[in-house]
Amino acid sequence: MKNIILIALVSFLGFSAQAQTKKNKNLKYTTEVNGNCEQCKKRIEKAAFAVPGVKSATWDIGSHQLAVILNEEKSSPEDLNKAIAKVGHDTKDVKATDTDYENLHSCCKYVRE
Repeated sequence: MKNIILIALVSFLGFSAQAQTKKNKNLKYTTEVNGNCEQCKKRIEKAAFAVPGVKSATWDIGSHQLAVILNEEKSSPEDLNKAIAKVGHDTKDVKATDTDYENLHSCCKYVRE
């Protein structure tokens, strides 16, 4: 009898742990991305769409906000931030390397913090 109760308890805990790791298929994620112009907008949105699971990406020039709908089963917000930084744009969480920043067109170079 004790073995049956123990097996049931272990099974229940296993299912509970599995349910907590479920990923959001339509995560609405917003982050600040530095940039200046329409050319920046195209580059940032293109980099975002290159990340697996990105369903929608819109960067606003005035507010510097990137709004994304992301499938967390395919990638994470961290993956998105790294992809944006790789094309030369700093995000709130990930900074672009100096080399990637220097590769930007002169009109796209923003004031870095």
